[in-house]
Amino acid sequence: METVKGARRLAAVDRAGRALGLFAGQKATDALALVPNLVMADADPAADAAALTALVDWSVRFSPAVAADPPDGLFLDIGGVAHLWGGEAELVADYRARLARSGLFVRCAVADTPGAAWALAHYGMKAEIVAPPNGQADLLAALPPAALRLEPEAAAQMERLGLRRLSQVLGLPRAPLARRFGQQTLTRIDQAMGRAEEALTFRRPPHPWFARLAFFEPISVLEDLQRVAFDVAARLCERLEREGRGARRFRIAFHRLDGRALPLEVGLAVAARDPARIAALFKPKLETIDPGFGIEVVTLEAGEVEPVRGRQVRLDAEAEAAQGLAPLVDRLTNRLGEGRVWKAVPVESHVPELSVRPGAPLATGAPQAWTPEAPRPLRLFRRPEPLDLVMALTPDDPPRQFQWRKRLHRIARAEGPERIAEEWWRGEIDATSTAHIRDYYRVEDQDGARFWVFREGLYQDGAEARWWLHGVFG
Repeated sequence: METVKGARRLAAVDRAGRALGLFAGQKATDALALVPNLVMADADPAADAAALTALVDWSVRFSPAVAADPPDGLFLDIGGVAHLWGGEAELVADYRARLARSGLFVRCAVADTPGAAWALAHYGMKAEIVAPPNGQADLLAALPPAALRLEPEAAAQMERLGLRRLSQVLGLPRAPLARRFGQQTLTRIDQAMGRAEEALTFRRPPHPWFARLAFFEPISVLEDLQRVAFDVAARLCERLEREGRGARRFRIAFHRLDGRALPLEVGLAVAARDPARIAALFKPKLETIDPGFGIEVVTLEAGEVEPVRGRQVRLDAEAEAAQGLAPLVDRLTNRLGEGRVWKAVPVESHVPELSVRPGAPLATGAPQAWTPEAPRPLRLFRRPEPLDLVMALTPDDPPRQFQWRKRLHRIARAEGPERIAEEWWRGEIDATSTAHIRDYYRVEDQDGARFWVFREGLYQDGAEARWWLHGVFG
């Protein structure tokens, strides 16, 4: 039940309720008067939407392009895949039979256009209709105008005017029809007849780099999951190799009998198409898969696909790949997380905190390098740490000693200063201040440890200088 304009009405009715004369939109009081022992429950739109989404994910077994049609329908683009079942009728029969075993009874229709398929599924005489190519017009002729997915007001007005079949509507002149019932009526007619395109929003847009395996019997053993992960990767990588391409991301999904899809994703440092390497990255994650009553379909998508140029390799190419840096980076990245494995990439900026950023660990190219005359420490602290007990001969001299983390360091050698100010051109000129000026020194203590320290601000008579440690060189 649901509340509509202050009245409790039936939101949906099952097959037994329809047999007793109940219908969606009927007042709850009228329904109880007709069926006194009627069992009703409050509508849960959120749960219905979640169930529809799960059904969309399950339907990927039959087509990679599935679009939800809330609140109770979906579209499948089966162009190019129906032959895998022996034809469109066989695909529909298999689809309905599998859902029936799960307690879901649906109406299906196949037509040249989404609009015609929707009309036949909702208003057709049979629960399973396959329209012949270019033959939807004859089947639509006997349906009511509401089959065109018109606005309720327009459909009701047509009924009042005696237009109870689409054959009557389709025979009317287009201009008076648009003036009387709105331009959308013409749009829906053209979409149903194939004269206008209809854009569907697929949950997973059609992906050119996609592979799937369906099993005659469900699988659930971990060893079987590992084997099919390699098999589906081999099928997709074969296509990538033919096209001279590789991918940086792979997303595998295991589809259970209950309709739930269990996805896993791995990333690669460099584009690749080696199925053994991809399956090895998925292997430690497969232990998290709960197969339930069994896995019936596995799908694999490749993302960030790019051309891969061939290269000369040794005869022992397999050993070379196993010992290379890329497989190690891939294993670490997929175990620790993408943000945990990176390399420092120089950035053009005078401010030390802004002169470096995390980059891809194996990224190629020639980024802007640091100036050799002004080297930066290997380890730059996220935030400068304050120094205590700093002694300098004059305010402009480097420190002779300082205490850091409760240890006293006596300086043997020093270089500098290197004055660095804020990048005033990036902000408001009124906010620029000499307090943001830093004088950096590269210093080495008596034990050979090298540090990068700076004095904050300009020297002012009577003010105590503030010193900070920003990084270490080794």
